[in-house]
Amino acid sequence: MEDRPPFETDLVARAKKGDADAYAELVRQHETIAFRTAWLITGSAADAEEAAQDGFVKAYRALGRFRPDAPFRPWLLAIVANEARNRRVAQTRRDRLVLRAREEESAVEERRPGGAVPSPEAALLDSERRSELLDRVAALPEKHRLVVACRYLLDLSEEETAAALGVRAGTVKSRLSRALARLREEMPDA
Repeated sequence: MEDRPPFETDLVARAKKGDADAYAELVRQHETIAFRTAWLITGSAADAEEAAQDGFVKAYRALGRFRPDAPFRPWLLAIVANEARNRRVAQTRRDRLVLRAREEESAVEERRPGGAVPSPEAALLDSERRSELLDRVAALPEKHRLVVACRYLLDLSEEETAAALGVRAGTVKSRLSRALARLREEMPDA
Protein backbone atom coordinates (compact mmCIF):
# COMPACT_ATOMS: atom_id res chain seq x y z
CA MET A 1 0.00 0.00 0.00
CA GLU A 2 1.18 3.50 -0.80
CA ASP A 3 2.60 5.58 2.03
CA ARG A 4 -0.09 8.11 2.89
CA PRO A 5 -1.22 10.13 5.86
CA PRO A 6 -3.02 7.93 8.40
CA PHE A 7 -6.02 10.22 8.43
CA GLU A 8 -6.52 10.16 4.62
CA THR A 9 -8.67 7.03 4.88
CA ASP A 10 -10.78 8.80 7.48
CA LEU A 11 -11.08 11.92 5.30
CA VAL A 12 -12.22 9.84 2.33
CA ALA A 13 -14.78 8.00 4.45
CA ARG A 14 -16.12 11.28 5.84
CA ALA A 15 -16.21 12.85 2.37
CA LYS A 16 -18.15 9.85 1.06
CA LYS A 17 -20.76 10.59 3.73
CA GLY A 18 -21.06 14.18 2.47
CA ASP A 19 -18.59 15.98 4.75
CA ALA A 20 -17.52 18.93 2.58
CA ASP A 21 -14.77 19.95 5.02
CA ALA A 22 -13.18 16.51 4.74
CA TYR A 23 -13.20 16.72 0.95
CA ALA A 24 -11.81 20.27 1.10
CA GLU A 25 -8.88 18.91 3.14
CA LEU A 26 -8.29 16.19 0.52
CA VAL A 27 -8.28 18.88 -2.15
CA ARG A 28 -5.74 20.95 -0.17
CA GLN A 29 -3.50 17.89 0.22
CA HIS A 30 -3.55 17.01 -3.48
CA GLU A 31 -4.12 20.28 -5.37
CA THR A 32 -0.45 20.88 -6.18
CA ILE A 33 0.20 17.39 -7.57
CA ALA A 34 -3.12 17.51 -9.46
CA PHE A 35 -2.17 20.82 -11.08
CA ARG A 36 1.31 19.57 -11.97
CA THR A 37 -0.10 16.42 -13.51
CA ALA A 38 -2.56 18.41 -15.61
CA TRP A 39 0.12 20.91 -16.64
CA LEU A 40 2.41 18.14 -17.87
CA ILE A 41 -0.37 16.92 -20.15
CA THR A 42 -1.82 20.24 -21.35
CA GLY A 43 1.27 22.42 -21.33
CA SER A 44 -0.94 25.35 -20.35
CA ALA A 45 -1.37 26.75 -16.85
CA ALA A 46 -4.95 27.89 -17.56
CA ASP A 47 -5.98 24.52 -18.99
CA ALA A 48 -4.19 22.70 -16.18
CA GLU A 49 -6.00 24.76 -13.56
CA GLU A 50 -9.38 24.02 -15.15
CA ALA A 51 -8.56 20.33 -15.64
CA ALA A 52 -7.52 20.00 -11.99
CA GLN A 53 -10.68 21.75 -10.80
CA ASP A 54 -12.89 19.63 -13.06
CA GLY A 55 -11.02 16.53 -11.88
CA PHE A 56 -11.72 17.36 -8.23
CA VAL A 57 -15.41 17.92 -8.99
CA LYS A 58 -15.68 14.63 -10.92
CA ALA A 59 -13.78 12.78 -8.19
CA TYR A 60 -16.19 14.15 -5.58
CA ARG A 61 -19.16 12.98 -7.62
CA ALA A 62 -17.56 9.55 -8.06
CA LEU A 63 -16.57 9.03 -4.41
CA GLY A 64 -19.28 6.39 -4.09
CA ARG A 65 -17.35 4.21 -6.56
CA PHE A 66 -13.99 4.70 -4.83
CA ARG A 67 -12.71 1.50 -3.19
CA PRO A 68 -11.88 2.17 0.48
CA ASP A 69 -8.82 -0.12 0.35
CA ALA A 70 -7.31 1.75 -2.64
CA PRO A 71 -4.98 4.74 -2.38
CA PHE A 72 -6.79 8.00 -3.08
CA ARG A 73 -4.05 9.95 -4.89
CA PRO A 74 -3.56 7.63 -7.91
CA TRP A 75 -7.33 7.39 -8.33
CA LEU A 76 -7.69 11.18 -8.22
CA LEU A 77 -4.74 11.77 -10.56
CA ALA A 78 -6.19 9.35 -13.12
CA ILE A 79 -9.35 11.48 -13.19
CA VAL A 80 -7.35 14.72 -13.45
CA ALA A 81 -5.15 13.28 -16.22
CA ASN A 82 -8.24 12.25 -18.18
CA GLU A 83 -9.66 15.77 -17.86
CA ALA A 84 -6.33 17.23 -19.00
CA ARG A 85 -6.21 14.91 -22.03
CA ASN A 86 -9.76 15.94 -22.93
CA ARG A 87 -8.74 19.61 -22.78
CA ARG A 88 -5.67 18.97 -24.92
CA VAL A 89 -7.79 17.18 -27.54
CA ALA A 90 -10.32 20.03 -27.52
CA GLN A 91 -7.55 22.59 -27.95
CA THR A 92 -6.07 20.60 -30.83
CA ARG A 93 -9.49 20.57 -32.49
CA ARG A 94 -9.86 24.32 -32.02
CA ASP A 95 -6.39 24.87 -33.48
CA ARG A 96 -7.24 22.70 -36.49
CA LEU A 97 -10.51 24.58 -36.93
CA VAL A 98 -8.70 27.92 -37.01
CA LEU A 99 -6.15 26.52 -39.47
CA ARG A 100 -8.92 25.10 -41.67
CA ALA A 101 -10.72 28.45 -41.67
CA ARG A 102 -7.53 30.21 -42.74
CA GLU A 103 -6.94 27.64 -45.48
CA GLU A 104 -10.50 28.07 -46.72
CA GLU A 105 -10.09 31.85 -46.79
CA SER A 106 -6.95 31.40 -48.88
CA ALA A 107 -8.74 28.97 -51.19
CA VAL A 108 -11.61 31.42 -51.68
CA GLU A 109 -9.16 34.17 -52.56
CA GLU A 110 -7.39 31.89 -55.06
CA ARG A 111 -10.69 31.05 -56.78
CA ARG A 112 -11.45 34.67 -57.56
CA PRO A 113 -11.46 35.40 -61.30
CA GLY A 114 -7.96 35.84 -62.60
CA GLY A 115 -6.52 35.02 -59.17
CA ALA A 116 -7.04 38.64 -58.25
CA VAL A 117 -6.68 39.66 -54.67
CA PRO A 118 -10.06 40.80 -53.37
CA SER A 119 -10.57 44.50 -53.07
CA PRO A 120 -10.60 45.91 -49.55
CA GLU A 121 -14.35 46.39 -49.95
CA ALA A 122 -14.89 42.75 -50.94
CA ALA A 123 -12.69 41.52 -48.10
CA LEU A 124 -14.64 43.68 -45.67
CA LEU A 125 -17.96 42.34 -46.97
CA ASP A 126 -16.74 38.74 -46.64
CA SER A 127 -15.57 39.46 -43.11
CA GLU A 128 -18.87 41.15 -42.23
CA ARG A 129 -20.91 38.24 -43.65
CA ARG A 130 -18.83 35.71 -41.74
CA SER A 131 -19.16 37.76 -38.55
CA GLU A 132 -22.92 38.13 -39.04
CA LEU A 133 -23.30 34.40 -39.64
CA LEU A 134 -21.35 33.56 -36.49
CA ASP A 135 -23.48 36.04 -34.53
CA ARG A 136 -26.66 34.44 -35.89
CA VAL A 137 -25.38 30.96 -34.99
CA ALA A 138 -24.52 32.19 -31.49
CA ALA A 139 -28.08 33.52 -31.12
CA LEU A 140 -29.68 30.15 -31.94
CA PRO A 141 -31.22 28.16 -29.08
CA GLU A 142 -28.53 26.06 -27.43
CA LYS A 143 -29.69 22.70 -28.81
CA HIS A 144 -29.57 24.09 -32.37
CA ARG A 145 -26.32 26.03 -31.85
CA LEU A 146 -24.56 22.90 -30.55
CA VAL A 147 -25.66 20.81 -33.53
CA VAL A 148 -24.52 23.47 -36.02
CA ALA A 149 -21.22 23.89 -34.17
CA CYS A 150 -20.52 20.16 -34.09
CA ARG A 151 -21.43 19.56 -37.73
CA TYR A 152 -19.97 22.64 -39.39
CA LEU A 153 -17.41 24.14 -37.04
CA LEU A 154 -15.96 20.91 -35.64
CA ASP A 155 -16.71 18.98 -38.85
CA LEU A 156 -18.16 16.00 -36.98
CA SER A 157 -20.33 13.47 -38.80
CA GLU A 158 -23.99 13.14 -37.84
CA GLU A 159 -23.16 10.01 -35.87
CA GLU A 160 -20.28 11.73 -34.06
CA THR A 161 -22.48 14.73 -33.33
CA ALA A 162 -25.20 12.47 -31.96
CA ALA A 163 -22.69 10.69 -29.72
CA ALA A 164 -21.10 13.95 -28.55
CA LEU A 165 -24.47 15.49 -27.66
CA GLY A 166 -26.03 12.30 -26.32
CA VAL A 167 -28.96 12.34 -28.75
CA ARG A 168 -30.11 10.14 -31.63
CA ALA A 169 -28.90 10.71 -35.19
CA GLY A 170 -32.46 11.57 -36.23
CA THR A 171 -32.54 14.29 -33.60
CA VAL A 172 -29.32 15.72 -35.02
CA LYS A 173 -30.88 15.80 -38.50
CA SER A 174 -34.09 17.49 -37.36
CA ARG A 175 -32.31 20.07 -35.19
CA LEU A 176 -29.86 20.79 -37.96
CA SER A 177 -32.68 21.22 -40.46
CA ARG A 178 -34.52 23.66 -38.18
CA ALA A 179 -31.36 25.62 -37.40
CA LEU A 180 -30.39 25.95 -41.05
CA ALA A 181 -33.92 26.98 -42.02
CA ARG A 182 -33.84 29.70 -39.37
CA LEU A 183 -30.43 30.91 -40.54
CA ARG A 184 -31.66 31.01 -44.16
CA GLU A 185 -34.68 33.09 -43.07
CA GLU A 186 -32.52 35.54 -41.19
CA MET A 187 -29.81 35.74 -43.86
CA PRO A 188 -31.46 35.12 -47.25
CA ASP A 189 -28.60 36.58 -49.27
CA ALA A 190 -25.86 34.54 -47.57
